[in-house]
Parts: sequence; C-alpha cells; structure tokens
Amino acid sequence: MQTVGLEDAVTIRLAPQHDEIRLQCDSHSLSVDQTNLVYRAAAAVLAQVQQKIGLDIQLAKRIPMGAGLGGGSSDAAATILGINRLLNVGWSAARMAEIGQELGSDVSFFFHAPTAVVAGRGEQVRAIHLADSRWAVLVNPGFPVETKWAYQQLSTTRQGVVPLSERSTQLESQSRTTWDDVMSLASNDFEDPVFTAHPVLQQIKLDLLSRGAQLALLSGSGATVFGVFREEAGARQAAAFFQGRSEMKAFVAQTNSGKLRIE
Repeated sequence: MQTVGLEDAVTIRLAPQHDEIRLQCDSHSLSVDQTNLVYRAAAAVLAQVQQKIGLDIQLAKRIPMGAGLGGGSSDAAATILGINRLLNVGWSAARMAEIGQELGSDVSFFFHAPTAVVAGRGEQVRAIHLADSRWAVLVNPGFPVETKWAYQQLSTTRQGVVPLSERSTQLESQSRTTWDDVMSLASNDFEDPVFTAHPVLQQIKLDLLSRGAQLALLSGSGATVFGVFREEAGARQAAAFFQGRSEMKAFVAQTNSGKLRIE
C-alpha cells in the first residue's frame, strides 16, 4: 500500500462550551453522525483516555467517496493522530494503529505510511522503503463502487485463489524495494468482476496505458483507476485527456514521501 499526495483535511478543536463530538463536513452526501469514521475515531480515542470533552471537528473532502482510495480510513487515522496530539496523550504509532484496526481494515496502514506491506485483514502492517518516486493519475468515473458488493461479486465469480508467487512472498520480508519490482508484481483480483459490471473502468485503464502509464490498475475495489507515470509532464498530459469527460475527475499526485501531516 502506498500513499499519494491527494488529501482531505481534518480540523479538530477543543470545545469547552459543550461535551459532545460535533462533526461538520463540506460534502452534504456524507453523514456526520455516529456512522461516520471520523466521529467513530474521535469517540474511540475519548473512550480509551476515559475523557468526556467537547470536540468540534471539520472535515474537508477532496478524496472521492466510494472510490477505493482509503479516504475515510485516512480521515479516521488523522483524527486519532490529531486528538492524540491535541490532548498530549503520547501514544506510539503502534498504539494508534491498534485503535485504528477496530475501525476499519485500512486505518492502521496510515500510521506506517508512506509505504507498507499489508496482510491479513489489514492488521499485519510492516513499513517498507520504496526507492525513488512516481506520479499517479487517479481517474474517478463519478460513481462509487460499494465495497461489500465488490467482495460478493469476487467471491461468487472467481474459480479459486492463486497462490502468491515466490517473488511476492520475498517482497513481504524485504526492508526496501523499487517501483520496477512492485509494478512487475502488481495485479488486482477485483478487476474481473468490477470491469464486467462497469466496462467504462476497463476503458479508463486502457486509456491510461495508451497514454504512457507504466502500470494501470483498479484501486482497491474501485471505482477509481490509477496510472503510474515516471514523469510529472506525462502524468498531467494523461490527466488532461479525462478532464471534462462526463462526470469523470482526474487527479495528479506524487507518491507521498511523508506521513500524516499536522499543521
């Protein structure tokens, strides 16, 4: 798993005038009640520290929702980290990752970012050094793919699970790797069922490859498709092809060399 420079922003403030978690979001399509991952993350931290205090939290969304990009998971991780700093709790990354694991499979990764080998249900996370960087073009078609649906389709359509190759197994134990090695091993089992239901996503992948992407894959369970480019200029040229097409959005982001940022 690898972070890229496409980010939401979570702003957390102490609110002495009340003792609730109050969440606001600039996207009206996202709930701000106890079903929201940010809300749940804040509640989990306060439960662990056994404090009942007021928090005003604002969430500014830039990462598309239902996109297979881990936007909600990164927001939850940022909330845990932010409250840890705000209250001077002093938790380690490993301790925060434990709390994150209770919220969702991808949350723990962000405490080991920017690059990690992730296994199991997401609880087995090991940071790894990825030499040099690349540019990613993220193309979102304007509609979500529900993760639960994607898993159901995968389980009912594939004939079996292909064992990991020897090179993939070796990668799990390495402390560093290269983009060339990662790209030579990259695949996504979700592509067959998701592309069957949404052929436009397969076309996006083909368009990215024809415009110079070294690798193009469905991100997670979708609906975003990403392309990896060596140079920024090539990435921006490819992204321009998708701009203004129907409901599509294309983002250009460098593979991120930093961890969650606090400002």
